[in-house]
Amino acid sequence: MKQAALFLFLLNTLLISAQEEIYNSESFDVTLEDLQTRTFAKDSSANAIVIYEQGNSYVDKEDYDLHTQIKHKIKILNKEGFNHANVTIYLYKSKDSKKEVEHIEATTYNEVSGEMVKSHLLKKNIYTEVYNENYNIVKFTLPNIKEGSVITYSYEIISPFMFKYHGWDFQSDIPKLYSEYKASIPGNWLYNIKLVGQEKLDVNESVIKKECLVMRNGATADCGNSTYGMKNIPAFIEEDYMTTKSNYLARIEYELKTFRGPDGSIKHYTKTWKDVDREFRTEKEIGRQIKKSIKLEELLSPGVIAETDILKKAEAIYKYTQNNYTWNGDYKIFKDVSIKELLKTNSGNVSSINILLHNILREANIEVKPVLLSTRNNGFPTTIYPVISDFNYLIVQATINNETYFLDATDKFLSFGEIPFRCLNDKGRVLDFKNGSEWVDIVPKTHTATMYSTMLTLNENASINGVIKTNKTGYHALSSKKEYYKNSDAYIDNLEDKYPNLEINNYEVLSEGQTSDKFSEAYDISFEFDNSSADLLYLNPFIVKFFSTNPFKLQERSYPIDFGYPDTYFYTLKLNFDPEKFEISETPKNVNLTIPNNKGVVSFSSVAQEDYLQLMLKIRFNNALYPPAYYPYLKEFMNKVVDIQTNSLILLRRK
Repeated sequence: MKQAALFLFLLNTLLISAQEEIYNSESFDVTLEDLQTRTFAKDSSANAIVIYEQGNSYVDKEDYDLHTQIKHKIKILNKEGFNHANVTIYLYKSKDSKKEVEHIEATTYNEVSGEMVKSHLLKKNIYTEVYNENYNIVKFTLPNIKEGSVITYSYEIISPFMFKYHGWDFQSDIPKLYSEYKASIPGNWLYNIKLVGQEKLDVNESVIKKECLVMRNGATADCGNSTYGMKNIPAFIEEDYMTTKSNYLARIEYELKTFRGPDGSIKHYTKTWKDVDREFRTEKEIGRQIKKSIKLEELLSPGVIAETDILKKAEAIYKYTQNNYTWNGDYKIFKDVSIKELLKTNSGNVSSINILLHNILREANIEVKPVLLSTRNNGFPTTIYPVISDFNYLIVQATINNETYFLDATDKFLSFGEIPFRCLNDKGRVLDFKNGSEWVDIVPKTHTATMYSTMLTLNENASINGVIKTNKTGYHALSSKKEYYKNSDAYIDNLEDKYPNLEINNYEVLSEGQTSDKFSEAYDISFEFDNSSADLLYLNPFIVKFFSTNPFKLQERSYPIDFGYPDTYFYTLKLNFDPEKFEISETPKNVNLTIPNNKGVVSFSSVAQEDYLQLMLKIRFNNALYPPAYYPYLKEFMNKVVDIQTNSLILLRRK
């Protein structure tokens, strides 16, 4: 029987492999086998797959514009994949020029009685719209879509914007069997080329083609012709604990570095940080605002001005700025930055508020520097060369008694030295107009942790009452402070809704104010067993749970797991009871599981005595960021965490 089962398993594996190989991923041509194959074993959740796609960019010899020919061949596996037959092409435009699209052709292929039947897109069903001031869009939907259809579409984009060479996305939200991009770049244009994402190129070839382009003055240019290809690219599926997906989608990007004119002239587009620092010194929005002087006596109390303890003085200045100026939600850092307007209206964008904080601290003789950031939703900043448009946020770095603090006065719930979670995005650029700017790691100064201490008593009638005390620090504290201090009644109501089987009384906050570096609370609880008269009582000791489900559900994950910060969860419980009325019949098993290389630990233990039971659960993630290779371990780790909190039952027997 074992041999027969093994044979069937191998046969099934061979059939699946053979079935996948039927897809024609080597060309744009559609085959009957493309239509007849209806599954994709490598990703059973896929609703559609790209069988083949290609892009080809080059500078045209006649009009000298950048032409990009694009082809896509997609298999529709089920109805949920029908949306891939809706195509939208975004065309950038400026005041004087715009991209255009030509030669749109699209066809739907279906199998009817073993024959291939084609349905062509009609030109009247292609629509052009104004999307916004920067883009027009061209839209069309392929006709006669069915489950099992194969669609092909192709078009050509003509762009006068050589400053931004056409990039290529190898990865998307559906799997791809083969994706190829060809780029022909005349030697006059020098680009920084960046491969983004975790996937590796299967094809990476480059050759020089002599005299590929003849200029209008008769000069010629050689071209660098490159071919990039990837095979078997997994779908990118978003999951918890990640920054924006643009950080990880496999793609090629181009940034124009230098143009060499046929007359020998040279124009540099990508600057060095030395050039950027020089420009920032005189730039009117940030540079000039940073230089503006502040009269401390017009803003601060005499007591703050006279304070001799530098740290206390900085904390007081921070609290003044935090309490008196309101962030309007605008992320602009290079536009509409005005200290004068902020002082007049008490409201402004992130740069205005934090530059004001910077200037007040500087006037108080505290060492400060502005820091440019890109927030988590905005993507990682480019580090190999300056791309100023990557940044969308500004904070302050203060050095006090040889300690470095990152400060952001836009959030009225932050404690001194704490920055919003949105700012935890790898690196920032510290602006130093004297010594030159430099990169700095953006790391939280405060450890993030949640600790629950639960003291319970099992009464003679099998009811339970007790008290829960909670202490949160770091970003756990920040989120709770915002919820509680914005609406304390709603916070308590939500707590009661979260634990409907508990009666909650005497709720109390023990920490000091909304800018405290912790959030502590305590409340009384009581509840009864569903069957309080039974001889055996089953109790789940986790009155509160850290994780009710495993957030990691993918078969595999090709991008890092980014928590933003190291994290700790700690839960203790002590259950007292009358040993003449009850005894512990069974306790949960102890657990000790670590993530490889000491990257984290979950530890669970219980101790039963004659008149009490005590247990402890500790969950610790030692890293803020885990490479994709750790995903299977984290998935198993979180499965164990959920299992402990769900299935760790205590069996109590009546005497």
